[in-house]
Amino acid sequence: MVRAGFRMILETQDDIEVVADVPDGREAVAKARELRPDVCMLDIRMPGIDGLEVTRILAGPGVADPLKVVVVTTFDLDEYVHTALANGASGFLLKDAGPALLLEAVRAAERGDALISPQITVRLLQHFAQPTKSSVAPEVALTEREQDVVRAVARGLTNTEIGNELFMSLSTVKTHLAAAQAKIDARNRVGVAAWAWRTGLMN
Repeated sequence: MVRAGFRMILETQDDIEVVADVPDGREAVAKARELRPDVCMLDIRMPGIDGLEVTRILAGPGVADPLKVVVVTTFDLDEYVHTALANGASGFLLKDAGPALLLEAVRAAERGDALISPQITVRLLQHFAQPTKSSVAPEVALTEREQDVVRAVARGLTNTEIGNELFMSLSTVKTHLAAAQAKIDARNRVGVAAWAWRTGLMN
C-alpha cells in the first residue's frame, strides 16, 4: 500500500518516471544494478535484506559506481539515521513527511544535493556540533573559499543558494565543493555537512 502510494505521488510528476517497484531488499539490489536508476528509494524494514544494508551495497564506501539512495521510514531513530548516512544515503525522510518533501528529496538526490527530514536534521546537527577527541578528523587543508562552501553545505544550502550567497557561479561552487569533498574523503553532501559539524568548522 505504501509503495503504491509513493508510486502514485511520483508518477504525477512530468520529470519523474518510476522504473521499478519491488517488495524486498534482494530484488531491490538486483533491479537497481540492472536498471541503474537515477535515484533509489528504500524503506528500512524490508524482507530479505533491510534498507540500511541495501544502501551500503548500492552506495556505501568501496562501491565503485554508487547509486543515489533516499531512505524513507516510519522509524525515527538516530541510530538508523547515522547508519543510513554512513552507508552512503543521499537523503533520509520519515513517511509522514508529505508528498512535497518526498518529491524534493528525489530531485535533490538526482542533482547531487541531499535532503533530510527537518526534525531529524536538527538532532543530527546537534549531535555533530559537539566534537569529541575521538571524533575529530585530522586537519585538512581547505582553501578559504572551500571552507565557505563547506559551511554553506552544512547549513543546508543548495548549490544555487550558495552561489547567490557567496557571489559565485554555479560551476565555481561545484568546483570548490568537489575539491573539498575529495580532500575530506566525503561520499556526498551529507558527508560534507557531517564532517563540517563533527570537526568544529561550524563553531
